[in-house]
Amino acid sequence: MTPEITIAILMTVVGASTPILLAALGELVVEKSGVLNLGLEGMMLIGAVAAFAVAATTGSAWLGALVAMLAGAAAALIFGVLTLTLTANQVATGLALTIFGVGVSSLVGAPFVGMTVEGLGTLFPESLADDAWGRILFGHNPLAYVSLLAVVLVVWFLNRSRAGLILRAVGESDEAAHSIGYSVIGVRYLAVLFGGAMAGLAGSCYSLVLTPLWADQLTAGRGWIALALVVFASWRPWRLFLGAYLFGGVMTLELHAKAAGLSLLEPEFLAMLPYLATIAVLTIISLRRSGARAGAPACLAKPFRASA
Repeated sequence: MTPEITIAILMTVVGASTPILLAALGELVVEKSGVLNLGLEGMMLIGAVAAFAVAATTGSAWLGALVAMLAGAAAALIFGVLTLTLTANQVATGLALTIFGVGVSSLVGAPFVGMTVEGLGTLFPESLADDAWGRILFGHNPLAYVSLLAVVLVVWFLNRSRAGLILRAVGESDEAAHSIGYSVIGVRYLAVLFGGAMAGLAGSCYSLVLTPLWADQLTAGRGWIALALVVFASWRPWRLFLGAYLFGGVMTLELHAKAAGLSLLEPEFLAMLPYLATIAVLTIISLRRSGARAGAPACLAKPFRASA
């Protein structure tokens, strides 16, 4: 394998892993607060179409990424009102949000099908990416660096900050947190909004970076992989980072197998690999003696009703 091919593979893996990592980090924070939002795919699609529509209309991809975060947060707010204020079932509401996101993205994106926009490009000057190490360090899109920074910030927030301690306390024992004066619903609303913003930003990665054109259901089920990744990582940010790049590597197998001219496996099977890997990982975790909920917040998906 030549150095050029190795670098190309690394660049592709980073690109494929970035949106999954962004979405999964947001969902991890949401679940640490005790809320289970299965609407990740829908929020990613809403963010993707919002980013593309704004970029196509205004010519600014950065504004598109910002609007994608706002759109994802707005979709998450709907989920929050239904589940936190009205105490609707979180699983059913999350699935409904995914269906809603698919419909909204198809409706809003219909006029843009087949159109292209100028994406985010690279963050650093091209002169820094002239050689191999330069491409590896400075040749990625801006959201790749945002995702790496987000991992560090989430680790610090959850483990070192007072606010992170409060959020984890709410997720572990909402009644205890409420009894000492913390607003359980308020904390969970903030976590849900953050998760929606991260999902929207992850969606914008598809429409502004990876494929700067609009096609229906552009995320292709990656939101479900991000959801499974949170369980795979046992709700730990560093494991989430490693898992995202593992799944990103699996997702690039199809592309590089085609480029290398390998025909031992059908392309359709290679395209199935990320989802087969997701099922395999969840099955293995569920068979462990400690169970699938090992590391999960104790109050995950349980509605909170203040007793006093």
